[in-house]
Amino acid sequence: MSVTSTFARLTVSTALVLGAWSAHAGGHGGHGGHWDYAGEGAPAHWGELDPAFEACAKGGHQSPVNITATEKVALPALGFEYSSAKASVVNNGHTVQVNLPAGNRLKVGEQSYELLQFHFHTPSEEAIQGKRKPLVAHFVHKNAAGELGVVAVLFDFGKVTNAAFKPVFEHMPTKAGETLTADDLTLDLAALLPTDKGYYSFEGSLTTPPCTEGVNWMVLKNPVKLSAAQVNAFKKLFRFNARPVQPLHERKIKESL
Repeated sequence: MSVTSTFARLTVSTALVLGAWSAHAGGHGGHGGHWDYAGEGAPAHWGELDPAFEACAKGGHQSPVNITATEKVALPALGFEYSSAKASVVNNGHTVQVNLPAGNRLKVGEQSYELLQFHFHTPSEEAIQGKRKPLVAHFVHKNAAGELGVVAVLFDFGKVTNAAFKPVFEHMPTKAGETLTADDLTLDLAALLPTDKGYYSFEGSLTTPPCTEGVNWMVLKNPVKLSAAQVNAFKKLFRFNARPVQPLHERKIKESL
């Protein structure tokens, strides 16, 4: 399959990006169904909560997935054109999300994506050989056609504080709907990523309602280390906010050489 066909999928509008994966404060995901990670609104019931969430139950290319068997191919390198940026940190009721200004891009082959935001899930939604990491950050990008490209950065425990992420974990809002900005909330975005940018690639979906498919997923193989205190700062706000892994069906997971 060509690079163009791999990354030219279902268009997801800016409104969907902001409504489904950004502005779901209060637990509504931009729609009427109250969803959560436990109880009556748990992932097993998402497809029943709102007709707009039908893909959560019936979609064939859902995320996250358990990465086991892969096909090693010459995938295009991930070109992160990230710089320093002033960020704002939002507690949207389901996660902590870091919103970023325009000007930071990801280039994958012929595709160019603008970085919109990144947010966290604990444990990692993606599993590798059945094992999940303590935390993951999803870096959400959108290209000119409205297609999403999401880079997953996995985290392991380290012995020292991660300086690049320190401003985020020091400014996590404690209340749903709260946004924090500060003079010292400037991030060196390139420093948030691992040095080795090898990755797994597959077609998937939003991992929250409405679970829209056509999302291009790139899961970095090498984790970044955070201190236990940093991971726990997030877990104090969200003890568990990970969707179960979904069936692959006919999909193949590609792995960079």
